[in-house]
This record gives sequence, C-alpha cells and structure tokens, in this order.
Amino acid sequence: MDGINFKKHLAKAMPPERQKVKSRLRHWQQARSWARLIKEAEHLWHVDSRELKRLGALELTQLLDEVPLYSRRRVNLWLIKYSVATRFE
Repeated sequence: MDGINFKKHLAKAMPPERQKVKSRLRHWQQARSWARLIKEAEHLWHVDSRELKRLGALELTQLLDEVPLYSRRRVNLWLIKYSVATRFE
C-alpha cells in the first residue's frame, strides 16, 4: 500500500468528529500561514532599498491573488492579530 492509499484508508477509518476537527485545524493553519507570508512581504516595505520595496509589493500582490476566497475572512482575522495594514475586502 503506497503512502497516498494509506492516508485514504486512515481517513475512512477515522470517526467523522475527528475528521471535522482535523479539517478545521488544517484550515486554521493555512489561514495563519497566508497571513504570515503577507506580513513578511509587507515588512519589505520598511527597508531602505528601493528594489526590496518593489519586490515586497510584487510578492504581496501575488500572495493576495493566491489566497483562496473561502480563506480570506480567516486570513483577515490573522492579519488584524499581526497588526498588518493589508486586508481583504
């Protein structure tokens, strides 16, 4: 049994309550990761190098486009917690 099939087998054997908890945890972790990446890109705006500021703006634009729609509300909550200026509308 390869790794992918083994994971599917474990998921089927897991109680539905635990699957739900794992799913919510995964979504929470993903939102936090997006917010941390956005925070790091935004920090590049505060350096003295013009090139790094430009790179930070490009990175931030790309990150904002990549965040899934269903995660944006949760990412916004993390951005507020991290005191970042960027927000999703």
